[in-house]
Amino acid sequence: MSKAFTSEQAPPDDADDAPEDASPLPPGSRNYMTPGGFARLRRELDALVSRERPELVATVAWAAGNGDRSENGDYIYGKKRLREIDRRIRFLVRRLDKAEVVDPEARRDDDSASRVFFGATVTVADARGNERRLSIVGIDEIDASRGYISWISPMARALLKAREGDAVTLKTPGGAEDLDVLSVRYVALDTDPGRAG
Repeated sequence: MSKAFTSEQAPPDDADDAPEDASPLPPGSRNYMTPGGFARLRRELDALVSRERPELVATVAWAAGNGDRSENGDYIYGKKRLREIDRRIRFLVRRLDKAEVVDPEARRDDDSASRVFFGATVTVADARGNERRLSIVGIDEIDASRGYISWISPMARALLKAREGDAVTLKTPGGAEDLDVLSVRYVALDTDPGRAG
């Protein structure tokens, strides 16, 4: 067999076990999540396990019974998609197993209610007076268009434990940026946009 032929063969199945393209957790850290984010990932896992994967297994079994598998598009695509689903299921199970659900609306004592922790919605102003509102969420709940930033992002790390009225310094590739913390609130966050009702 020539080397040219062997290089065109499909990679072994374990090559598909590459990690997901999601933000990795820092080693030894907890996977903080809001209740909505946890529910969204749990719902995705349930849909993959109870509906999508069984339907695909049935399709692959049907396609396998149609003869030559090397030229059977349904079979080839189905097997590839099945590996993708299994990889996503493993990823979701790991994420959910490590999850620590933190409800931003949970009561806090007077001292911590004005400090920035996970789940806080913070309004900051830069030196020019431009205001931004940010909510600190889990790494699987990031949504830049809504101002949801990961608790491990440089912005969140600069803000953590700050109080209303504090000034913090955000280190960016373009240099340091000073920000004033205008307000800290703990409100419900819509991190589960796909929920019913």
